Amino acid sequence: MRDVSIIGIGQTPVGELWEKSLRHLAHDAIVAALRDAGTGQADALYVGNMLSGELAEQEHLGALFADFAGLRGIEAFKIEAACASGAAALRVGHMAVASGLYDMVIVCGVEKMTDAIGADTTAALALAADQEYEVSQGVSFVALNALLMRRYMYEYNVPHEAFAGFSVNAHRNGAGNPNAMFRRPITAETYRRAAMIADPINLMDSSPICDGAAVVVLAPSDLASDGRGSGPAVRILASTSATDSLAIHDRRDPLFLEAAYLSSQKAYVQAGVTPADIDLFELHDAFSIMSALSLEATGFARRGEGVRWAEDDGERIAIDGELPLSTMGGLKARGHPVGATGVYQVVEVVQQLRGEAGVNQVKDARLGMAQNIGGSGATVITHVLAAE
Repeated sequence: MRDVSIIGIGQTPVGELWEKSLRHLAHDAIVAALRDAGTGQADALYVGNMLSGELAEQEHLGALFADFAGLRGIEAFKIEAACASGAAALRVGHMAVASGLYDMVIVCGVEKMTDAIGADTTAALALAADQEYEVSQGVSFVALNALLMRRYMYEYNVPHEAFAGFSVNAHRNGAGNPNAMFRRPITAETYRRAAMIADPINLMDSSPICDGAAVVVLAPSDLASDGRGSGPAVRILASTSATDSLAIHDRRDPLFLEAAYLSSQKAYVQAGVTPADIDLFELHDAFSIMSALSLEATGFARRGEGVRWAEDDGERIAIDGELPLSTMGGLKARGHPVGATGVYQVVEVVQQLRGEAGVNQVKDARLGMAQNIGGSGATVITHVLAAE
């Protein structure tokens, strides 16, 4: 197997982009990434997307985007794994290059969510859960996470306000990201006063519905150092995935993200690193509870202690903290265009490792990890990246 590097990145701003269609979002990010990579061609295009059929009434995205971006004729497919679709597309792209099948691959994550009314979007997002045993009982996706949060608070005697630091940190970092949906800091008091969505999850616990597209261009590492790109190549040290049951009640322990544990453990072995080596972590903070559970599953915290990383307004997870999280705002402040999120996370790690994160730059960042979660933890994909 060949080593694989990211030689180009591109992204659109995240937000309510009503003036942009699905194809235009993908086009803009693809063109930007190809320009950054110093090339105009590729062998294949893999698209991560969850909801185009339900919300945009458009499938067959591979061929659509390849044609619209001036790449007609190349291999192009859509990859779907719920909210982990972006990272799943990257996993497929990584395998295509590592295996020697292709030398140049584009991975595009894209989602258009805001053109639909709220009820339709909520129903579409519930497709990530178990339809027969969860959704049919009237449980929305946010409600499932609320049940997890309530159980965590009960099991470990944690008050709701203990989670505030995750949101405070995300919005603090989002303020420095020109592509973030929310660019204003919040306080712990803002968190406490936020409107309740599904008790105990309030508005500040939850990532927003939004639109956006992000792209990476992959190449074999031995071909990635030819200097044609605008920035240094970043090597993918690990690309791993794992699964758990779709329904939360079928899991051995609902408060342990087993797929996140398995995926991260495989990634550490593949990359030859430990959690202590990671300089920054782009975790899947779709809801505050997922931040705590992810930190525990990936080995940064013991059971019941993940929430302690949020203490003191998230000082330990700040840009200059012990383990910087959500360095460009995360899902909470940058936004969570679900099928695109996994690629946004990797683009942001690349920015950090290149030293291009501006005011959000993590000092001396050499090793970064991104973890993308599908559903409430049924599919988890982890990537470890290193500066060349």
